[in-house]
Amino acid sequence: MRLATIKELLASKNLLQETTIKGWVRTFRSNRFIALNDGSTLSTIQCVVDFENFDEELLKKINTGAAVKVTGTLVESQGRGQSVEIQVSALEVLGEADPEEYPIQPKKHSLEFLREKAHLRIRTNTFAAIMRVRSTLSFAIHNYFRENGFNYFHAPIITGSDAEGAGEMFRVTTLDEKNPPLNEEGEVNYKEDFFGKETNLTVSGQLEAEAYAMALGKVYTFGPTFRAENSNTSRHLAEFWMIEPEMAFFDLDANMDLAEDFIKSVISYTLEHCQEDLEFLEKRLLDEEKSKPQAQRSEMPLIEKLKFVANNNFKRVSYTEAIDILKNCKPNKKKKFSYIIEEWGADLQSEHERYLVEKHFKCPVILFDYPAKIKAFYMRLNEDGKTVRAMDILFPGIGEIVGGSQREERLDVLKAKVKELGIDEKELWWYLDLRKFGTAEHSGFGLGFERLVLFATGMGNIRDVIPFPRTPQNAEF
Repeated sequence: MRLATIKELLASKNLLQETTIKGWVRTFRSNRFIALNDGSTLSTIQCVVDFENFDEELLKKINTGAAVKVTGTLVESQGRGQSVEIQVSALEVLGEADPEEYPIQPKKHSLEFLREKAHLRIRTNTFAAIMRVRSTLSFAIHNYFRENGFNYFHAPIITGSDAEGAGEMFRVTTLDEKNPPLNEEGEVNYKEDFFGKETNLTVSGQLEAEAYAMALGKVYTFGPTFRAENSNTSRHLAEFWMIEPEMAFFDLDANMDLAEDFIKSVISYTLEHCQEDLEFLEKRLLDEEKSKPQAQRSEMPLIEKLKFVANNNFKRVSYTEAIDILKNCKPNKKKKFSYIIEEWGADLQSEHERYLVEKHFKCPVILFDYPAKIKAFYMRLNEDGKTVRAMDILFPGIGEIVGGSQREERLDVLKAKVKELGIDEKELWWYLDLRKFGTAEHSGFGLGFERLVLFATGMGNIRDVIPFPRTPQNAEF
C-alpha cells in the first residue's frame, strides 16, 4: 500500500478509502484523539482511536514526539477545524518519546530556548513553516535562473583569495597547530601546507563566477560562504548561503533590472506556493507585535508586505541624492541617528538605509553610484573618478539585501586600483588575465539567502531562518 502524506489526505475527497500514514504525535487526548503531523503541511490530521480495540500498554507509548504508523479509514470529520479524519484500525509505535525528557511539548517555547534545541525545533509549527518557505524560495531561485538562460556554477569553498578584502576569513590548514613549520623570517611556512599556500573558506564565489561568465555568458552560484566576523547581532552568521549571478555584456542598468525582476519573481512564487505557512507566520508576527509599542510595529502585515514588494517598482536613487536626503532629514538634524551623516562619502548604516526605505520613499530602494573609497576594488570606476558603478537594494526591516556592481573590465584601471590598495598582483594574476583576453563589460550581484528568508518569513533573528546557525562560540549541532 502506498504511504500517503497528511497534505494529500486533507485535500482528498476519496472518503472511505483505507490509508496508511506515518508521522509524529503532536497530542494524544482522552486516549482517543491523536493529532499527527508528518512535515508535509502545517496541519495535523486527527486519528480517532477506539481504545477498547487496542492494548493499554500500547496506548501508553503514544506520547507527544513519538513516531507512529497509523492504518485506517478516511472519513468525514465529526469535529471542527478539518474536513476529514482517520478511523484507526491498526496502530504501531515506531519510536517512543519519553514525556519526561522530550523538550518540545505542546506549549509555547521561546525562540532562545528552541535555538538550544536546534535538532528538534523543526518539530514546532513555527520552524516547520520557516523551513518549508526556505525550501520553496530555494527552488524558486534555481527555477528563475534556469528559465532565464543561466548556467549553475559551483564556486570553490576553499580559496586562496579574499574577494571582499575584509580579511575576516576562516583558515584552512593541515599544519601541526602546536609545532607548525617556520620560514627564515620565523613566520608559518604555508608552502609546506596541504595546498602549498595560505588558504581559507570563501567569503564569496564572485571572482571565480566572473571567469565562467566570460565564457558561458550568464552563470550563478548558490552555495555556502563564511565570515569570521566576531559579531553576535541578529543579522550576522559565520556560515550562510549566497546567491551570486554574473553576466557578461551587462551594464549596471541591466544588472539592476535583473536583480529587481529576480527578487519579485521568487517572492511571487513563494506567495503562490506557501500560502498556509505564510498565513501562519503572519498571525504569529501579529500576535508578537501586540506586546510592542505602536511605533515599533510593522506598518504592513507580512503577506501584504510581500505583495507590495512583488507588485511595485523599486525606486532608483543615486548615492549622492540619498546623502542629501539623509543630511537634511529630521533624525539626522536632531541627532537621532547613531551615525550622523555630515558629508558626502559616508558609509551608510542600516539605520540610514531603513530610513530611506521605510520613512522617505516607503518602497524598496536601489542606491547606485557609490563613492569608490567605500566599495570593493573590482567595481567599475565612473568617469568622475570618485564613484563606482555599484548598486545596493534596500528592503524594509532589513536594510541592504542585495549588493552588486558593474565590474571593472579595463586592465589598466583595475591594476591601478589593486596597486593603490596594496593588493599583491600575484595573488590575482588569473583575475587580471580575464581583462587581457577578450575583456568586456560584465556585472553581477550577491544576495544573502538568509536575509531573503528573514524578509519572507517576518522573523526577527537570522539564527531562526537557517537549520543549524553558526555564530561566535556556537557550533553545537
